[in-house]
Amino acid sequence: MPTSYGQFCPVAKAMELLDERWTLLVVRELVAGSRHFNALRRGVPRMSPALLSKRLNTLVRAGVVERRQAGNRITYELTPAGRELEPVIDALGRWGIRWIPELGDADLDPHLLMWDVHRNLAYEAVPDSRTVLKFSFPDVTDAPRDWWLVITTDGVDVCDHDPGFDVLVSVETRLRTLTQVWRGDLTWTAALRSGDLDVRGDPSARKALPRWLKLSPHASTPRPAPA
Repeated sequence: MPTSYGQFCPVAKAMELLDERWTLLVVRELVAGSRHFNALRRGVPRMSPALLSKRLNTLVRAGVVERRQAGNRITYELTPAGRELEPVIDALGRWGIRWIPELGDADLDPHLLMWDVHRNLAYEAVPDSRTVLKFSFPDVTDAPRDWWLVITTDGVDVCDHDPGFDVLVSVETRLRTLTQVWRGDLTWTAALRSGDLDVRGDPSARKALPRWLKLSPHASTPRPAPA
């Protein structure tokens, strides 16, 4: 059971449920559109499956999430109470990017980055034919260095092994650099000019790539002026 603060304050009552480790990140994933257990896992790759299951069960019991089953297929949906947390998640994201901009090495995760990139693609701008993008992070040592996005009319797959298709555009950069671009801390143009980001492949696709890769929903958040 969540820890009780022993206060009638509604903030305290809300936090008895929401401030358990990982809980708000699970809600974040549901807000972002994940509906199935494996998709939720990819959005919180460092969370154990057992703990994810436990947090989902807690949210279901609290009336924040609804668990639905059709045959062997289980989906998780935010209830009206859960959907009321969407502006809370958005506000926390914008506050965090404004006031806690520092990223330690432990905060960098290619699994989460590529999962975020894949679900924010501008599908309407990508060619109708199968399009394969490759991302390489030479500095990564404890996870796959090479990642592929395979984009078709059916959706997009994230692969950490070569899917065997021709690559239209390849990007090579440090994990920190692409993370900063995704967050809006660094522009695509600045990363290219500095040489920290190298793009190769079809010339027209290279030019269009920044339009295909939408940034974090919080990337446009104004930052505080330097002190």
